[in-house]
Amino acid sequence: MSSIPKICRSSFSGLGPKIAVVLLAGAMLSGCYLPAEMGYLPNDTVGYPNDYRKRHQIALRDGARTVEVFVGQSRGSLTPTQRAEVVAFAKVWKNEATGGVIIDVPTGTQNQYAASQAVREINSIFAASGIPMKSIAVRSYTPESPSQFPTVRLKYSTIVAEAGPCGLWPQDLGPTMGAAYNDNINYWNLGCSNQRNLAAMVANPADLVQPRAEAPVWTSRRTTAIEKYRQGQSPETIYPTQNQGKVSDVGQ
Repeated sequence: MSSIPKICRSSFSGLGPKIAVVLLAGAMLSGCYLPAEMGYLPNDTVGYPNDYRKRHQIALRDGARTVEVFVGQSRGSLTPTQRAEVVAFAKVWKNEATGGVIIDVPTGTQNQYAASQAVREINSIFAASGIPMKSIAVRSYTPESPSQFPTVRLKYSTIVAEAGPCGLWPQDLGPTMGAAYNDNINYWNLGCSNQRNLAAMVANPADLVQPRAEAPVWTSRRTTAIEKYRQGQSPETIYPTQNQGKVSDVGQ
């Protein structure tokens, strides 16, 4: 009791020993202070939203789709696989591009002449696929390092969805004095990988903002189903091999 100030000893002298101990403990606890620098935050906030969709929001921005065509120095024509890649590139461009096509051709390299010959074939495929020539721009570039293979790059601008970056750990996951640990609140990085994968897998980033308009109906299938319904038949599709490999009739 020698560490207690005299004023405290005088105030506790007239009280019972149990009450004095309770009051003394309360006086000591009231002096505790945990600053925010030590990681303590009030229980009603952790400094970030508890909903992972708000912590790691999927954002839409301008991006680019790129296809690289590898052309050797002794060959100027495209392989069948490369022709298929160029045709697929042109098809996707008509559906999702927000700008023209840019063709980057290497210069000052051993395959410079072969690459220029490949560009002529690429332009012919684009023309046959319905891409206007005025929407195509050809540029030359020099590889940044000798180890980089000088490819013919096809690219266009488009809308992409992104989330993240992931792997950030601003707070310790172990025992701390913060509200995130005491109240069992989601840690910051939880849900980031799901959001990032969803943004990468979505076919049309605009679907994350608004629904699509109705597409034309499949009239042939609708006519077949309605005709079967009119005749009193089941409109379901009958597959000739649906019972092939069946081992049991349980549930039928």
